Amino acid sequence: MLKDGVRKLAAAAVHRAYALVRRLGEITPATPGGKRFHHLGEGVCIAFPQGAIFGDPWISIGAHTLIGTHVSISAGFVPDLDLGPDVIVKIGSACSIGRGSHIVGHQSIEIGKDVFTGPYVYITDQNHTYAELDAPIGRQWPENAPVEIGDGCWLGTQAVILPGTRLGKNVAVAAGAVVRGEFPDNCVIGGIPAKILRRHDPDEGWIPPMKDRPVPTAEELALLALSMEGMQELQDRMRKDPA
Repeated sequence: MLKDGVRKLAAAAVHRAYALVRRLGEITPATPGGKRFHHLGEGVCIAFPQGAIFGDPWISIGAHTLIGTHVSISAGFVPDLDLGPDVIVKIGSACSIGRGSHIVGHQSIEIGKDVFTGPYVYITDQNHTYAELDAPIGRQWPENAPVEIGDGCWLGTQAVILPGTRLGKNVAVAAGAVVRGEFPDNCVIGGIPAKILRRHDPDEGWIPPMKDRPVPTAEELALLALSMEGMQELQDRMRKDPA
């Protein structure tokens, strides 16, 4: 019994200590780590433990954006390079970047506001070429192409966004998609390589049509998220109508 009691106390102490370490390890505008960035807006939080983060002076993150654990964000090949006068990685306000994701910038990655990603998403503006047959691909000269992700997009788990991609506003990217090219506002894309699976026409609506069912508006969702009671109501609604 004594051993069980000691074990419980020790376990509780470890969990409390780990929770404290995670809180103290967060990067926010008020912490020393936050001062290294080109810009961290009000309410930004980069959760601990972080992944590889370097090139901070060329990284800008808008207000109230949340970065999950183990997320890597980088500008340039290695730390301590001079990357010039322009911001290379720009993440807009009110975004949520899922745990384990990688945002790897060399020329320009612009992520709009209200962009959400699942875990383990990979976004880069650089890739190696393979034209030289006698040289290892990893040692051939890389090519850059800017990446733009529009406001309100959703990137599913393990989606890969390759150099030269441009997503319009409110584009849903299916989990596991490999994306390159330009895609218009208000569409759903998926596959390898990604293609349009559903799109919205101003005259005809969604093509193919979506299931007709009542859903909360964005305003209702925002109000529900303001309190635990609202979150419980949202959870109850989703349980009753999961489709």
